[in-house]
Amino acid sequence: MRLSAGSMFKHTIELSTAALILAHALPARAQTPFTVEEATIADLHDALAAGQITCRGFVQAYLDRIAAYDQAGPKLAAIREVNQKALTQADEFDKNRGRLASEPLACVPLVPKDNYNTAELPTTGGSASLAGAQPAKDASAVAKLRKAGAIILAKANMQEFALGGVSVSSLGGQVRNPYDLTRTPGGSSGGTGVAVAANLALAGMGSDTVNSIRSPASANNLVGLRATQGLISLNGIMPVSKTQDAIGPITRTVADAAALLQAVAGPDLNDPLTSPSAGKVPESYSAFLKPEALKGARLGVVKALFGTKPEHAEVNRVMQQAMDALEKAGATLVTIEDPEFEADKLNAEDDVQTYEFKALFNQYLAAIPNAPQKDLAGIIGSGQFHKAALEKFLTGAEARQDGMADPEYKARLERIAAFKVRVASVLDSEHLDALIYPLQKRLVVPIGELNQADRNGIVAGLTGYPAIDVPAGFSAPSETAPLGVPIGMDLLGRPWSEGKLLGFAYAFEQATKVRQPPASTPPLTASSSR
Repeated sequence: MRLSAGSMFKHTIELSTAALILAHALPARAQTPFTVEEATIADLHDALAAGQITCRGFVQAYLDRIAAYDQAGPKLAAIREVNQKALTQADEFDKNRGRLASEPLACVPLVPKDNYNTAELPTTGGSASLAGAQPAKDASAVAKLRKAGAIILAKANMQEFALGGVSVSSLGGQVRNPYDLTRTPGGSSGGTGVAVAANLALAGMGSDTVNSIRSPASANNLVGLRATQGLISLNGIMPVSKTQDAIGPITRTVADAAALLQAVAGPDLNDPLTSPSAGKVPESYSAFLKPEALKGARLGVVKALFGTKPEHAEVNRVMQQAMDALEKAGATLVTIEDPEFEADKLNAEDDVQTYEFKALFNQYLAAIPNAPQKDLAGIIGSGQFHKAALEKFLTGAEARQDGMADPEYKARLERIAAFKVRVASVLDSEHLDALIYPLQKRLVVPIGELNQADRNGIVAGLTGYPAIDVPAGFSAPSETAPLGVPIGMDLLGRPWSEGKLLGFAYAFEQATKVRQPPASTPPLTASSSR
């Protein structure tokens, strides 16, 4: 059963965000006021070190915003369940402030997607069929985040089982885009994206089988990083495809994405697929974040990933502005004319999700002792899932007796291998540092539609190459979207090139300053927080 953040905290929300932080502040001198909205990890740590706030006050401010905006106000439905131990964990930090020097994510409230196993919260994939399913321990990535000092504030709503791009689920309902409440937030990590965009958490973690970190980043004016497959452990992550799954951070700034990546990157004995990452993690991803990082960079503009229809015009306009900014920052743009990159064709002919899903998912469920359903057949039989969004995929996957023995599956793997070679050859032959394209050729669809068409994330999904999505701009403002609808730009590089990509994204971010918070979730006042 989904818990209402509003009902959980209705007796505690008595102060405005600013007043709440002041109420918990240590004895202080005159300082620049600290606000929770748009706070970065560096901002938080500076304020903690200066005694402007306590960790409890900071966490409580996010809980207040969740109560005001997730189930009330605009009713974003981004949060599936709040961690009732979050304030206790914040108090533990306040009792030992020496952790600030030793823990790079000290007191950072995070919202992972609800397909990350967490020891104190159920992991349901957003499905009513798995309500209450409680893993015995954290996913490896969650354990690393905690070791770095992070607090798991809540679990985020998502597209059920991460199988789609509009972020609707039977357990959590439809997530709403805070920039345009009539539209979806992208997906499948839409709850995480909305929580971070609307300042319901400092940062989040998502998963990406085809588009699912970068789609909500694009649609919510955020940074989303899909890491090289094998750089971050998938142990304890609800699976979709062993060939295509990857995870990574969703944040408001590139610097915060680098900090989260640093905490989770590297080999994990519980996930053999991470062994190639040994020796590939730099001492500091943050060291790549330089305003001049784009000077001399060669970036390939993949024309096949741009739309040509009227509905693509706004995205193309914003992308042209972004490309102008890249050139102004010192990059050289090289046009890539290659039909092999056409995303619809790749999705139709090479994607392997339906072949791999059943076996992987059944294996995952078998490791959850109290899972209400023990296999995919049980979930389908229960009828407790969003049928309109999922029935076709789930029944198709169940119908495959052994998908990974299917001749067509093997043919698709061969085509994927050939496509990897093709992408590498384009990067090498043109001496490119990265490829660029819009993650979505068109704006995110209105609520009620169940398919987000014209997405380009499949290039990274099939190759396993890293890709970072960075805010590029907004569509023209409208009555429902006062700032416009956010549009993101993807940068895709060679395996293990996360540092370079972060540098490019940072230089672009600093040159353009596109990030803006949504108008639908303003700073709280004493009256609006009640």
